Amino acid sequence: MVKKINAYVLLLAISNSVPVAFSYSQTIATGGAHSMVICDDKTLMIWGSNVFGQFGNGTNINSVVPLQNNSLTGIIAIAAGDAHSLALNNIGTVWTWGINANGQLGDGSNVFDSNVPVQVSSLTGVIAIRGGGFHSLALKKDSTVWAWGENNNGQLGDGTNTPSNVPVQVSSLKGIIGIAAAGLHSLAVKSDGTVWAWGWNTNGQLGNGTSTFFENVPVQVDSLTDIIAVAGGANFSLALKNDSTVWAWGLNSSGELGTGNNTSSNVPVQVNSLTGIMAIEAGGWHSIALKNNGTVWAWGANNVGELGDSTNITRNVPVQVSNLAGVTAISSEGYHSLCIKKNGTLWAWGSNSNGELGNGDSIDSNVPVQVKGLCTLNSINKEKIALSNFVSPNPGRGQYYFENFERNNLIEVYDISGRLIFKIVNLNGDCVVDLTERENGVYFYKVIGDSFVYSGKLIKQ
Repeated sequence: MVKKINAYVLLLAISNSVPVAFSYSQTIATGGAHSMVICDDKTLMIWGSNVFGQFGNGTNINSVVPLQNNSLTGIIAIAAGDAHSLALNNIGTVWTWGINANGQLGDGSNVFDSNVPVQVSSLTGVIAIRGGGFHSLALKKDSTVWAWGENNNGQLGDGTNTPSNVPVQVSSLKGIIGIAAAGLHSLAVKSDGTVWAWGWNTNGQLGNGTSTFFENVPVQVDSLTDIIAVAGGANFSLALKNDSTVWAWGLNSSGELGTGNNTSSNVPVQVNSLTGIMAIEAGGWHSIALKNNGTVWAWGANNVGELGDSTNITRNVPVQVSNLAGVTAISSEGYHSLCIKKNGTLWAWGSNSNGELGNGDSIDSNVPVQVKGLCTLNSINKEKIALSNFVSPNPGRGQYYFENFERNNLIEVYDISGRLIFKIVNLNGDCVVDLTERENGVYFYKVIGDSFVYSGKLIKQ
């Protein structure tokens, strides 16, 4: 048991501050065959396939190097589906572009694709977005989840199998802190650390012990607690526990579950020998994970170099991605992956038939290659996720002990809507954040030093 530190701190209650959404911000995104990044000036750069207008720049011409999208401002998060793109701005509205055959743009139509951004209908107060194969998800600041697009397999979770070209609320889901949109299924994490899933389930990707054809309302994933993040591939799912271990379920024909065999599972199983993980991502048939030492690990299909380990050998246990260190963010979709290094450079590997690696050619790569002609990313990469070894207990009942940080660091705490509620100036290395009088749920923190920003979640039960 950690003893309470009687630190002298400056504590300021903040009111009427501007809401932010830093804890949900997603600054890189990968689609089926295109890639996106948010620049320091909040503009977008996109490259790869543009057949359906995935760039949102008014053209349908592919590019093997990043091109700027100047039509959107104030962007704080991005996401991508198979052939569509999404952006969240700083006032909580969502914009989409690309293919729209299934209504995945959410603007009330599904007649025409759009190569310029259109606003998702009647959706405000959004703090997180995700793109699935042919559907989209949004998490609102009231912790509800909304979905639109294809619904043949119940991936919208509204109790029907009717596609929708405007957002519909996912049934019976409240208290949500994280979402993931997979190929034909969806996932959500509740503030109590449980995971819920809906959509296609023939390979057990919903993780509830069945392999029924589909579920069009959320079902609870078996035996998972203390989860802080989820990700979904074509036919499988991933979850990151608060203890930094990774769990997986669903199809395992290419080793997507990372268990050392190729046996599928309709309940969660632990990924082999993988600890110290701070972020997870799922591609189509492969998985990647970011360790707290800045290295990246991958497993699953590797036909076009998706694992980045300098081979094209499929792996059913994690292998280290070659020549990568100091990584602070990852993204994966389809057959390729992206990562940002702490020096502000962006690297990619895997399929490149449409130029999605952004290195100036269309040759697949089984090792990371640097994206060319990119905007400034340095300030993006100062932010890292701090794991539970910095804060204890987490989850907790009110008091959280911040340990082993340097003197004079600034600690900021935010509520679920992203509103700043406290600032703490840490004066002696360890200090306490007291949320005893606050409601149960999820809060977010930043620890700000001279050359870094750590961010993470505080769960109050």
